[in-house]
Parts: sequence; structure tokens; C-alpha cells
Amino acid sequence: MKDMPVANVRNLAFLGHTGSGKTALLDALLFKAGLNDRKGSPENGTSMADWTDEEKDRKISVWAKPFDLAFKVASGARHRLVVTDTPGYADFVGQMLCALSVADAGLVFVDATSGLQVGATRAWRQCEKASIPRGIVISGIDKDNADFDGVLTAIQSVWGARCVPVTVPVPGNASVVDVLGPAAVPGDLAATVEQLKTQLVEAAAESNDALMEKYLGGEALTAEEIAGGLRESVRAAKLVPVFAASAKTDAGLPELLEGIVRLLPSPADRKVRAADGAEVDPSPTAPFAGYVWRTISDPFVGQLSLCRVFGGTMKGEGEIYNVTKGAKERIGGLIVLNGKKQETVTEAHAGDIVALAKLKSTGFNDTLGAAGATVTFPPVALPNPVMAYAVTPKTQGDDDKMMGGLHRVAEEDPTLRLERNAETHEVILSGMGDAEINVAVDKMRKHSKVEVNLTTPKVAYKETVTGRGEGHYKHKKQTGGRGQYGEVYLRVEPKQPDEPDWFVNAVVGGTIPGNFIPAVQKGLVEGMTRGPLAGSPVVNVKVVVYDGSYHDVDSSEIAFKIAGARALKEGMLKSKPVLLEPIMKVRVMIPDQCMGDVTGDLNHRRGRILGMDTEDGMQVLTADIPQAELFQYSSQLRSMTGGRGTFEMEFSRLEVVPSNIAQKIVAEAQKNKQDEHEE
Repeated sequence: MKDMPVANVRNLAFLGHTGSGKTALLDALLFKAGLNDRKGSPENGTSMADWTDEEKDRKISVWAKPFDLAFKVASGARHRLVVTDTPGYADFVGQMLCALSVADAGLVFVDATSGLQVGATRAWRQCEKASIPRGIVISGIDKDNADFDGVLTAIQSVWGARCVPVTVPVPGNASVVDVLGPAAVPGDLAATVEQLKTQLVEAAAESNDALMEKYLGGEALTAEEIAGGLRESVRAAKLVPVFAASAKTDAGLPELLEGIVRLLPSPADRKVRAADGAEVDPSPTAPFAGYVWRTISDPFVGQLSLCRVFGGTMKGEGEIYNVTKGAKERIGGLIVLNGKKQETVTEAHAGDIVALAKLKSTGFNDTLGAAGATVTFPPVALPNPVMAYAVTPKTQGDDDKMMGGLHRVAEEDPTLRLERNAETHEVILSGMGDAEINVAVDKMRKHSKVEVNLTTPKVAYKETVTGRGEGHYKHKKQTGGRGQYGEVYLRVEPKQPDEPDWFVNAVVGGTIPGNFIPAVQKGLVEGMTRGPLAGSPVVNVKVVVYDGSYHDVDSSEIAFKIAGARALKEGMLKSKPVLLEPIMKVRVMIPDQCMGDVTGDLNHRRGRILGMDTEDGMQVLTADIPQAELFQYSSQLRSMTGGRGTFEMEFSRLEVVPSNIAQKIVAEAQKNKQDEHEE
């Protein structure tokens, strides 16, 4: 804030697997900083970090939440740490991605007993993808079966020798040693610490030519040169510092804070680029540039927009400009969030995360700036949902309340998608897994007082033809007075990809007057909304209308519209119609020991494995799988892999449904149609 130089700010995201100690360590830091009167604990529901009802009920982090704490390092200089705690559970990966988009560095947590888990691997991969500097915290070193050396070896085997400890635990002692610190080193650790110190000094020397020349010349590097060189190596991700810590005993916490200040970049160090590639100036006197990375629905304040300031100064009063929407916004205060605690501040600078209340036009992924600003930040790239449910209210008439409540929770969670499927007429809520969807439904139920049913969605099948067939229908109706008359002959065949038009008017001799041709076409369009097999939309079909007849008095647009639709149905039934289903391209990441179970399951799901690879110590399968087999796959994959398997999917193409399965789908559709008529 106003009294803290940008160079003394560190903005970090805490990352890692569920249960790796991120939140517990943050609670310990909040207590040490005087922001809490006791050390909170996620396990017993007293955590200052995991304070929402959803997190207390499930005893896991659900939301990415910023915290702002001040502390002093050994030199006595004051610094500020802006920490965003992120969920480690795979369902809430969107929260982690949003937090990383506004962090200058990440700390990846690995438990000293559980070792390297998929949540840490996922976080590491995203840091690599976004070129974000990072460190590693091996947490829980106080536990009886903690194995710092074993976990370090596993980390280095997967992520490389650039992962070098800067603090190490003292065996049998609730303390750690700072490799670069002046403190005395126990005798049995002396050789290890000396070796590590040499590695770090060499890494510092390699950061630039001047230091390398001095080092190779036999001159000792000063502490400042070592720190500067290491910071440059960390910023370039050539060095990843590893810290040892215990949230329970506070071992390693002072050394961790020292290491964060010494090694990780400040907002002034890291070059942030806008969407057009221009570098953003982080200095307080530069033009203001900020980015909204999350929105929160606060029951008392209303909508809060969380904004990371990347450049310039944001004032707590006055007008700002939403560059993304091209709209002016008036703000009436900047709020610093620390769990439930809210503090109003007068201004914010680079590295700060503040909440803005009741902005009219601003939402997730929007860039804010000063009047006339043109700089925008690229939106967060979020994964496609992998699980979906159809949602219906238990009480008739609650549809509007249900939709309103679901829209509110979907606005807070960017990986949730809410849509009304135009083909199946279902309300579909999709996300990254059962836990995310259940949190959304529970929150909606609590605030909107609506009970809902969750069911497996219907697949949006399509229908097409594989052959050529003729269709004919004469619509003739006499009811006294003017009647209705229209006759259509047509041909149905597959539409080739390079054909520009699906409808061809081949009528000659005026057997269907030109003014009725648009009505015939309209009837065809309406007929294609419900195919003859299962009532699914028709795609990739070419229709040639070549003959017909009319009556001077009784012919009308409605008559030719009906005739066109009925002729289409007959023509399709004679053209070898087939049912098409969506095929998804799936990328499955699993441990090696689960390969047999997972591949067998994919075959059972009618999947076709396209390739295998390895990534970050995991096996990666690429496969094509029908969407119908994937609605519940997320939870089933986790069950097969002990929670270590994840997958991503995207739509690939439509493909013909096997005849034995298609027969069941058509029979079910016919039964449902009959039931509707009987009602």
C-alpha cells in the first residue's frame, strides 16, 4: 500500500496437492503476523484461510483467496507478502489458474510424508506453461515418518537438479538450517550444507557474465552478489529454491520468509506483458493497469471484484475505466481481504490485490485502467468441463429461482458452465467434477432455498443419411370454404463438405410456383429439427426439390410448408438414416501402475486409444471416446487411480452410433414420444 515500496512486496500463490500443508502454513504465518489471535487449523474448522461454509464442511480449500500480511526480515526491513491460497483438489483447478494469472511467483507444497502428488505436478506444469518463477516447500518435516531427503530425491528426479534446497531440516531437532545464513551448522550437516552452498553460489555466478568471470577468477562473491544472482536465476526458472518447514512447530517459517524476500521477484523485478506484448510499468507513477481475476458474491456488500494491480496507482475514490468493456466505473473504496476481515485502504500499487464493491459493468477477466487506457491483459485460459448434470427443480414453478441461483454461483466459479441445451431442452450444469458441482448446488440451495435433482444429461445426438432416397407428400385438406393444397417431390442425399448449399430448387415448368419455394424450404428447416429416427436434429443432408403441384385457389404457404416437412421425413427414411453421436478427444494423465486398469476401462467405454506419452513422471493417454460414456468419468477415474488420475476433453467430431446401441436409443425415443402423446 502507500507506505510500502513496490520492491518490498512479494506476491505469491500457494500451490500443491490437497493436504500438502499450504493452508496450515498460511494460518501459521497469519498468526505470526498478528492478523489472527490464534493459530487456525483447517482440520478443526478454525482456519482463518479456509473460513467459508463450503470449506469448513469439506475440510478442503475450495476458493482462491488473497491475504495481505506485513513482516520484518532479519535486517529489520519491513516487507509485505500478498499470498493467494489455492485449492489443491482437481475439481477446483480453475481457482488455481486464476490465482496464478495474478501471481509474481508460486510456492509449490509437497508433504514430507506423502511425497510428490498429482496436485503438485499439476501446479508445477501450470507454472512452467506460464513461465512463472517458483519455489518448493517440503512441509510437515516434524511428522514421525517425514522423509525430507527421499522427497527431495523424488522432486529432483522429476523436475530436475535445478531444485536445490536453501533450507534443510536438522535431524531429530525442531529447526532448520539456512544454507546461505550465518548461523552455525550442526556437525553432521556441515558437509551437506557446504555442498549445497557451493551449488547455490555456482547458480548465482551463472546468472550473468560479470559474476561468472569474477567466480572463475577465484574471487569470492559477496552476499549481495549471491542474492542478486540467485534472484535472477529464480526469475528465469533456472533455479528452484527448496524450503523445509513445519506449520505445526513453526520450524523453518522465519527462514522461509527470508528466502522469499531474498530469492523471489518483487513486482518491480518481474516483467509483466499486456495482451499486445507491451511491457507494463510497475512504478507508482506509471498509468494505472489492473486485472479482475475473480468475483465474489458477498451477502452484505454485494459483488466484489478482486483486482490485481500491475502498474501505476489505483486510488480508492473516483472514476476508473473498464478497458475490456469500454465502460466507466465509479469506485468508493479499496478493500484488502484477510479471510472474513476487511480493511479499507486509500490506494493500491503494483503487487496489491484489492476488492472493489458494486462495480456495474466489471466482471471476471476484465482489465481496468485510467481514463483513455488501451492496455488489456490476456484472459485466463481455463480447461473445458469434464462432468455434467441435468438440473431440475424438485418443486414445480421453481425454475426461475433455480436459474437465478445457479447463475450467481456460476459467476463466482469460472470453470462452471450453465446452459439450457436447445436440443435436449435440459438445464445443464457442467464443471471439473462432482465436488465442484456439489459445492455450487449446495450454495445455490442455501441462498435460493430451492431443492433440485441432478441426473445424467441426455446426449445431443444428431441424424443424417448415408444414401439417396425420394420423398413425396401431397397436403390436401378441404374443410368447407377455401381448402389447403400443396404437393412436393424431393430427393434426399448426403451433403458433401465442399458443397455450398444444402437446398437446391430444381423445379422446372412452374409445377411449384416460385412464390411457394421459400415456404417449402421453411418446412424443410423445421423438419430438420426433429429427425425420423430419434427426433434429433438433422445435419449434413442435401435436399433437392424437383417437382410438385399446386391449386390456383387452395394452395398456400402453410400447405407447402407442411408438404415439404412431410416429404423430407419420407425421403430420409428411404436414404439409410443413421444416428450420430459426439466424439470427444480425451487426454488422460495417470500413474504408471494404473495403466492396465485405465486402458481396460477405456476400451469398455468404446474408446480408441490414439497414443501414449510420459509427462512429469505420469503416463498420458490420448483417446477418442463417445461423450455418452464420459458424463461420470471424472469421479470413476479418480476411484480407479486413488485420486491421482485426471483428464481433459474437447469436442472432436460426430460419428455414427453402432447399430446395436442406436436401436436402443431409437426405441427409447419412440417410447418417450408415445408417452407424451398419451399424456
